Amino acid sequence: MATKLSAARRDDDEDAGDAVQDGTVSVRRCVLTTLLVFAIAHVLLMVGLASPPKFVFDEVHYVPAARQMIGLAPASPQLNPMHPPLAKELIALSIRTFGDNAFAWRYPGTVLGGLAVAAIYLCGLALFAAQGPAIAAALLAFFNQMLFVQARAAMLDIGALAFSLLAIAAFLFAYRQRRPQLLFALAGALFGLAIACKWSGLFPLLTALIIVGVVKLLQHWQTSFGDAEPTDWYQPEQWPGLSWLHIGLCLGLMPALAYFVTFIPLHGLSVTAIFDAQRRIFADSITTAIAGHTYMSAWPTWPFLVRPVWFLFDKTSDNDIAAVMLLGNPLVLWPALVALVVCAKDFVATRSASAFLILAFYLGCYLSWAMLPRTLSFLYYYLPSATLLSLALVHALLRWPARILWVSVAVAALGFIAMLPISSAFVGTTMSTFTRLMLFQSWI
Repeated sequence: MATKLSAARRDDDEDAGDAVQDGTVSVRRCVLTTLLVFAIAHVLLMVGLASPPKFVFDEVHYVPAARQMIGLAPASPQLNPMHPPLAKELIALSIRTFGDNAFAWRYPGTVLGGLAVAAIYLCGLALFAAQGPAIAAALLAFFNQMLFVQARAAMLDIGALAFSLLAIAAFLFAYRQRRPQLLFALAGALFGLAIACKWSGLFPLLTALIIVGVVKLLQHWQTSFGDAEPTDWYQPEQWPGLSWLHIGLCLGLMPALAYFVTFIPLHGLSVTAIFDAQRRIFADSITTAIAGHTYMSAWPTWPFLVRPVWFLFDKTSDNDIAAVMLLGNPLVLWPALVALVVCAKDFVATRSASAFLILAFYLGCYLSWAMLPRTLSFLYYYLPSATLLSLALVHALLRWPARILWVSVAVAALGFIAMLPISSAFVGTTMSTFTRLMLFQSWI
């Protein structure tokens, strides 16, 4: 079974690789599909965006900081100095363009959310070398509720997610190329933009560096598999022209340049001011002790969706409410945990490259939180790993007939629709529906 699976995937990789790299029509189709995925996701995310017309959850921190950037608030003291500026700069640009209103605050998130869904499509195309599985992965990411909710709030995490996923997509396309330097440089710049939204963007960059470092180290040791296959995650001849200098430039210098450029609108070319900003970010977000929060949850509980984050809960009448809860779609995230086990098995049994890369980026984005001294944490920190789980689910389902994959997408869509009353304030719901949806006491 494993041999047949490897052979089938090898054939798919070769056919799709030829089509995407050498066939102009196929490249055009992939580009058009990417644009279409982005456009559809972007439009859907905008529906009812201005509801509620007030701050939800941490918008109270980031929107005032964005206002300050364009002179709509006093220049001092600096608001929200504990995070990098890019996501707030995008909110500020939107306010300048559309006015100071709820739609403008949240509009950048819908663009970034659309980019995140399109990036998952590109990741699927790089991993599975076929349109169908890539589109299924994008749909699962959208139906995963967590991305939907986060993209409709004026917060920082959706920016870090979008740029991280685009960087991961560039990295995955580069992984099997003999000359990956240009794509690695593109990935590095995008990782830098992710970090410029929120420092958690460092996690996927460090994961990419570890992957490249492991491959180069094994090559230095002249390691090879006795029964080598083209689908192995490691190849002795991989990246023959890639030097440590190239790695440093692409995945070290490029992220740093992209990151620091985003500080210029705030601090000009003052090196002292820019580096002082880094000191404040480190002091405020890493070392400062923070009190507990009603919706905080520990990182081991995130995959099981033990404690959601309520962005909004308003009673609009005696029996009606407007609610926004960030939870994640259990019909996607719980089965995806089994898919992770399948990925681990495929990595060990068949040395599958796609299984290895999915596991590496999932665990890199997730387990990094376990090593931080920060005691306050929330489920939305799991957003990058939760979004990457759609790739794990597709990987696991590809061993079954195609209809099983699309049935899974349909089931995920039903779960997403069922959760809409507590995902979108403009939908609204009744207390009785709310009670039915709260399956566990810890969700309330």
